[in-house]
Amino acid sequence: MSSTESPDTRTAALPVPPGGPGRPGPQEAAETLRLVPLSGLTLGVRTPAPLPESGAGAVREREPALYVHGLGGSSRNWSALMPLLADRLDGEALDLPGFGEAPPPDDGNYAVAAQARAVIRYLDAAGRGPVHLVGNSMGGAAATRVAAARPDLVRTLTLISPALPELRPQLTAVPTALLAVPGTTRLFARLTRDWTPEHRTREVLGLCYGDPRNVTPDGFRDAVDEYAKRLELPYFWEVMERSARGLVNAYTLGGQHNLWRQAERVLAPTLLVYGGRDRLVSYRMARRAAAAFRGARLVTLPEAGHVAMMEYPRTVARAIRELIDDTAAAGTGRS
Repeated sequence: MSSTESPDTRTAALPVPPGGPGRPGPQEAAETLRLVPLSGLTLGVRTPAPLPESGAGAVREREPALYVHGLGGSSRNWSALMPLLADRLDGEALDLPGFGEAPPPDDGNYAVAAQARAVIRYLDAAGRGPVHLVGNSMGGAAATRVAAARPDLVRTLTLISPALPELRPQLTAVPTALLAVPGTTRLFARLTRDWTPEHRTREVLGLCYGDPRNVTPDGFRDAVDEYAKRLELPYFWEVMERSARGLVNAYTLGGQHNLWRQAERVLAPTLLVYGGRDRLVSYRMARRAAAAFRGARLVTLPEAGHVAMMEYPRTVARAIRELIDDTAAAGTGRS
């Protein structure tokens, strides 16, 4: 288990997962991304390619879904999963403020609560709720807050390695938490200024994937290109530091604002997905999470790492489809 491994400040420093495990296929290549301005912030909204056979009637029958990425991620983290559910879900993936193609928020607030408010504001503005809400890591924490605060906006909730507070974090996650310390990212930038994009990408894949060897050569080249592009952004290091600090601060909140208390308030049918080789969110937390979210179903993938939707998209898609089908059947029964 990864909880017994010693910390590695190289691999655990910047959890920036690449867009996907391989070169984009026809569906991903035809994705569209638009920028949606809201007061004080702008979100990126990515949609998959339209279904070839979908007419207007078929589109109306699909249910809305929203996907929220984790720390250092982007809407591209869902490019492998969204097409697999496109026949059932009208999906959109967000670039949270400061990530992907979205610029930083005007107020510089990267707290988990601020990210949850951004999701709520988008859903209210778009009129898409209730949605099937899917979140990974930090995005899972934000999605938990959304589901607890606005049950009217969430039809089902799927959390993939959600970043919920751990009393004893695994050692491999400690260096990532150190990003929250002021000045750490600038120090790391200086210490690694000679690293090539290829070297950085290998370290990231070793942190985020259960088995980085599953990434194809084309996928590796795509990841290198994306990482190099992000490093050129003038606000990259600041966003990483402030977002990590916001996540650490969310872990320390007590009372009704505590993330575990928020989890207990969630009413939506919930699916939890954990990876046995996750180096950032401990596999041990699966049982506690399953107890906190009422009536939750749990899927554990022993070979997966932190981004199961990128490593095992078909398995995750199948579990989400079962959640949606069972929820619909239960609703029909109640009617």
